Formats: sequence, structure tokens, C-alpha cells
Amino acid sequence: MNWKKWLLTITLVLGMGIFLAACSGDDEDAGGDAQPDTEDTGENDDAEGDTELAADQTLNVNIRTEPPSLHPGVASDTTSSAVLYQTFEGLTRINNDGEVEPAMAEALPEVSEDLTTYTFKIREDATWSNGDPVTAQDFEYAWKWVLDPENADTDYAYQLYVIKGAQAAKSGEGSLDDVGITAEDDKTLVVELQQPTPYFLDLTAFYTYYPVNHNVVEGNDQWALEVSEDYVTNGPFTFESWAHKDQIVLKKNPDYWDADSVNLETINMYMVDDENTALQMFNDDKLDWVGDPTDVLPLASIQSLKEEGTLNISPLAGVYYYAFNTEEAPFDNVNIRKAFASAINRQGIVESVTKREEQPAMALVPPSIWEENAEGYFNDNDVEQAKEYLEAGLDELGLDELPKIQLSYNTSEAHATIAQAVQDMWRENLGVEVELNNEEWNVYLDTMGEGNFQVGRMGWLADFNDAINFIEIFQSVGGNNYTNWESQEYSDLIEQSRTETDPAARKEILREAEAIFMDEMPISPVYFYTNAWINKDYVKGIEVSPMGSVQYKWGYISGSKE
Repeated sequence: MNWKKWLLTITLVLGMGIFLAACSGDDEDAGGDAQPDTEDTGENDDAEGDTELAADQTLNVNIRTEPPSLHPGVASDTTSSAVLYQTFEGLTRINNDGEVEPAMAEALPEVSEDLTTYTFKIREDATWSNGDPVTAQDFEYAWKWVLDPENADTDYAYQLYVIKGAQAAKSGEGSLDDVGITAEDDKTLVVELQQPTPYFLDLTAFYTYYPVNHNVVEGNDQWALEVSEDYVTNGPFTFESWAHKDQIVLKKNPDYWDADSVNLETINMYMVDDENTALQMFNDDKLDWVGDPTDVLPLASIQSLKEEGTLNISPLAGVYYYAFNTEEAPFDNVNIRKAFASAINRQGIVESVTKREEQPAMALVPPSIWEENAEGYFNDNDVEQAKEYLEAGLDELGLDELPKIQLSYNTSEAHATIAQAVQDMWRENLGVEVELNNEEWNVYLDTMGEGNFQVGRMGWLADFNDAINFIEIFQSVGGNNYTNWESQEYSDLIEQSRTETDPAARKEILREAEAIFMDEMPISPVYFYTNAWINKDYVKGIEVSPMGSVQYKWGYISGSKE
């Protein structure tokens, strides 16, 4: 079946609404992560001055699946972060205008003249949900716990490597005692950086930088597995209940330092793994919000929602891609990887399958960060070039044709539909048989982490608005780099960028690194993301971040719900 025939078939199938598939609970590991302004869709504006609060301040949302981890030091995905952003708080928080503001810190820190030492003062009124004061020691303990080489399941440890001695400690080549994190007293935290880091305050709003109550969790490895007296939090909301694979219920934290700014009393987070079921719940007034950033709209609904004028779309700094296992034949050959990347019709996918105004991706870093990447490093749907790469790769491998290959993805209607399209493209353009394999998100992460795949769907959303956030993922094998690809030259450029203080020179270094990466093609980018969602008119004050996160601290239900 050729691409045009496939497209007609899939359009008819989606139009009949029979594509019922589970939601992934995945999406692209990230967090919150200086952000550009969120596109003003008007969805949460106080129309006609409607600021009256409804009597029932309950928000019902869908997070699709069980959060893989609600330990801030272990979490590395959007489902977990969707909960953590409501229940914990770092030294800073990104507000609804995308700006850094003090949170657990009483003010922005004092910074040394050389821009490497930050002194934070913790709020006197900052408390844990069990009544304990939040202390500088809680931050020191939490951050060093992530950096402890004994704690292996910490994929985001590298986010702390801007701190002096952090990387050496995590690798076991240095001591935790030498890491530049010092609680000088209960309310004073001093942080020494390796070099000036312009985005450091953005990092301190990220969940890997959240504190934990060291008096409660020290020596208790099970503290984050259930809602209990050991699961203490310091954010705008606390846990009331956690029914695994079913529902999380959050309640307003009356002891939160900024409780007067919090209007929502209850947040029900459902785990409905089917997009069509979630949309029906919205239509039945059982959900107040469906779609990004915690949910996914059914593909078949996108066009009709556009026509109704209810669909909100905003920019999202992220890339959807297929990771090649570079240690697994035939993808240990760069020409084969380039052949598969060149043989994808990205424009066809975003125009006729996803329909969310995404941009075809032929680069790693999104154009929202580097405008020049709107064009990218290679041509989309370049079938003739793909065949040339294929011929070169087969010759280097001593093969006449490619064996059947497996394309893996986590369970989701959208991922399945895109994979089916790509399967047909690769079959038609490269003459290769492609077997599809889908797994539930938590299982899928294990599969990818263990290297038991050939080609696997992944995605990445920015944690902060800087290109290094995408480039450093692939500096070394492990963590969030599932490709098993690494390059000393690439790594050296990243390290060089960390000590370069001139912004233009730093960008050129990172651009050089990206060029190496795209020439080696350990991934095939597909498209740059957008957020797409619908919400009830009475839901106000909630902004969807271009970094792929959402905070309910400032949300409320307007009186019009009544």
C-alpha cells in the first residue's frame, strides 16, 4: 500500500472513530522547566470580569496512567511531574508568566561577583505537611541523595552537574563532602557552581531540585511508594489518597506559605488510559480538562474540535523522535540510520495524521530555542537520498537486503497511528518489513533502558529554555539516552560550552555538537510538539507551559460553573 492509499485508509478509520487504544502515561520526560510566553488562547481569561469563585473548588483532570515515581529525586517523566509540581516546591517556581519567582526561598538569592556562588534564605513560614519546618538541610540532603552513586535510579542526576563537584561525586571519582551544597544553618543554603550558569534559577524550580524532609525519609527507602505519614510534602497541595492505577486525590495545603493564593480545594487526578473514554467523561462533565499536558486527545477528535472552535493549541518546546539502538544490527551502521530517517514523510504525518499544527523535525533542538532549526540538517521525505544511504549501508554490512526490523512504542492511539504510517513508509521506500511492538509505559521504559529494542519511540520536552537541555541528554549512555550512542568529540564540546560565558560563542559550540549528532543520526526526529487541549469554560487561571508542564496553584473554578 502506498502512502496516499494508506492515508486515505487511516483517515476513514479515524473518521469512523473505531481506533480505541490506551493512553500512554508517558509522554516525553521532562518537567518545567526563563520560558517563552505561553500563547494567549484566551481559554482562561476572566471573560466579562467573571472572577467570582464557585462554591465547589474541585478540578477533575486525567493523568492517564500510574505515575512511575513520586520521589522527586527519581522521577523523570511528565506523568510523575504533573503530580509533583502540585505537591512539592523548590527554592523557586516558574509563574504563569513564565518567570522565575521565589518559592521556598524568601527572595531571589545573593549571587557572588563571579556568578558562581548563590546564597538562598529559606522562608521562616515554610513548613512540611507534618508541621516540620523546611530547612536548608532538607535541600542539601535531597540533592546529595540524587548525587550519591549508591542511588542508581536517578536519571536526572545530570541536572545537578552544574554544581561544583556534583558530577565527580555521582561517578564515584569524588566525595559528596566536596560537592558545593552547604547548609550553613537551618535557613541558609549556599550553592557553589562549576562555572556561571545563566539558567540555574530555572533549574531550582525543577523537581529534581525539590527538597525532601530528611528527618522523615532518611533510612526509609519506601517512603514515596504510598500515601502515609512518611509521605510529607511542602507544596500547595497535599495527598489525600492514592489508589494505584485508578486515582490520586489532592487537597489544598492549609499550611502552605502562600495558601491565600490557592483557590482549588480538591484535585481529582484520574488514570483513564483510553483517550476516547476520557473525552466522553469530559462531555459527560466528569472531567474539566482533557488533552495536554497531562492527557492526550483522540486523533479522530482533533479536526472536529478545531471546527467547533474549542481546541486550544500552543507552542511546546519538545521533539518527538525514534531512537535507534546503535548497538543492535542493522542500526549500528550510520548509513542505515540515515536511510530510515530520510524515508519518513514528516509533513504528511503532521498534516494528515496528528493535525495539531506540529512542525516537521529535521534537527534535535526545537526552533522555539534555535530558529534556524526550522529547516534542519536534512530534507524531509527524501526517498532518493534514503535509497542511496540504504545501498551504501547494505554494502558496508555485506547484505543484499535488510532483515525484518521491529519498531517499538508505548501504548497510545497517537503513537500507534504514527508507527503504522512510518511502517508503511519504510516498507514502500526501503523495501523493509517492519514489525510493530507496543508496551505499557512503565514496561516500555524498562525495555528501552535495557536495550531490548531496535527502533523505539521517545520524546523530549524542555526542562528549561536552553539548547543544552536537549544536547546533553546524549552526552553519555544511560539516563535518558537509550540509543547506546556516545561520542568523545560531542562530549568535549558540551563540556567546553559549560565554561564559555559569551552567549554567542557558547551557541556556536553547541551548534557544532548538534551537527555532529545529526551527522551520526542516533535518532530520527519526527516533529516538534505542540500542546493541544480543551477545557470547561469555568476553569480559570491555569496556563499550559511551553515547557510541557502545568501548575494548578493559581487555578480556580469560576462561579459560572454553578
